[in-house]
Amino acid sequence: MGQSGEIVLVGCGNMGFALLEGWVARSGIAADRIHVVEPAEALRRRVAAAGVEAYADASDLPRTLQPRAVIIAVKPQVIGSMLAAYRRFSATAAFVSIAAGVPIATFEATLGEVAIVRAMPNMPASIGMGVIAAFANAHTGNVQMAYVTDLLAAVGSVHWLPEEKLIDAATAISGSGPAYLFHFIECLTEAGIAVGLPAETAHALAKQTVDGASTLASVSVFSPTELRQQVTSPNGTTAAALDVLMAEPGLAALLKGAAAAAYRRALELAAAG
Repeated sequence: MGQSGEIVLVGCGNMGFALLEGWVARSGIAADRIHVVEPAEALRRRVAAAGVEAYADASDLPRTLQPRAVIIAVKPQVIGSMLAAYRRFSATAAFVSIAAGVPIATFEATLGEVAIVRAMPNMPASIGMGVIAAFANAHTGNVQMAYVTDLLAAVGSVHWLPEEKLIDAATAISGSGPAYLFHFIECLTEAGIAVGLPAETAHALAKQTVDGASTLASVSVFSPTELRQQVTSPNGTTAAALDVLMAEPGLAALLKGAAAAAYRRALELAAAG
């Protein structure tokens, strides 16, 4: 990725630190090009241990600093009180928010007509395997989008959306989706115990089966439907199981209902914010 320019990272909790690690370890960004603002002393110590300069407050940042990107990784409820301190970087920086539920309009109200990207990484970003849904406002140029893509790609795959409202739809799939899969592993473990497997074995089989199958689905030239058909022998054990999962109302209907509920709640939270 392009290495020019400096980065200001505001907030270095779990997701912020995942980005920081990704930039240094996977994207090859020099640690001295990154400036972190984090009020919590313990988190600043963690940043310092990674070789990156950390500041307690935006006012401590170098006065000559002209970052190419400002990444906002703080809790949504503090956006209003902290954003104005970064307005001085609007001439050079694209602003990237990973604060859940905060619309771009909130940032534009304080920062003005500047490049702003709203992004939503999911939990596996913490190990560099996340999915990041993103939307850029009209003031974000192609070069800035490419640069932001590179920054976010340090923790996973980036998917640009044509409308901001689709961030809420993405929340229902990739944002909440890991919890669906974790629950599936719980259920598969319980099913293994129910048919006689020791609990430890059932848990290991469930986790490793999901891990292997998801990896295969990611790398295979075959679609998930084709892979399912390949593992399903006519009148065999898998077919018997799928007769249960695919009966009406089956797993597909449950997931559609779950995603719809998550989407509705995302809309409610956005409206409340």
